[in-house]
Amino acid sequence: AEDAVVLLDQRALPADEIYLDLKTAEEVARAIQDMVVRGAPAIGVAAAMGVAVELGRNPDEPLGEVLGERLEAACARLARARPTAINLQWALDRMRLDLSGRLRAGESADRVRAAARQLAQRIGDEDVERCLAIGEHGAALIEPGARLLTHCNAGALATGRRGRSCRARASPPGSWHARGFLLR
Repeated sequence: AEDAVVLLDQRALPADEIYLDLKTAEEVARAIQDMVVRGAPAIGVAAAMGVAVELGRNPDEPLGEVLGERLEAACARLARARPTAINLQWALDRMRLDLSGRLRAGESADRVRAAARQLAQRIGDEDVERCLAIGEHGAALIEPGARLLTHCNAGALATGRRGRSCRARASPPGSWHARGFLLR
């Protein structure tokens, strides 16, 4: 199966549940621009996945300048998709730093591509861990029956699978889950 970033098209909610298979960094960038994916953490995870899927294209492509140029082009295009998104830039900087270092060290194309997938997944997993920690800390501050008002998109759709401030209301732990990013 061809690699793809699978995103829930948030524009279709709540009437429809539509998933998009995005196979290039350009498609992921357009999804970010067009508000398919929303929320700073989710945008950062989507961008990291976009880099990984882009580098996974054309697996027979030679290592070196060509793969490095594709990395830089993918990061630049994704960064333009939402220039003010801090998580997007942070995730792209992290991908660029790690992968360009591997390229300079002469790692094989297969290893660089595998590292891109692993790092993108790690960025998503770390977001889940942060959300759970925020929720656990927040839960201790919220009295039973309290009403909460958030001023931003803080739920599972805005993050890499788990909500942030809303996570504190989830009970029992682990019960509140949305389909997140898939890199297959």
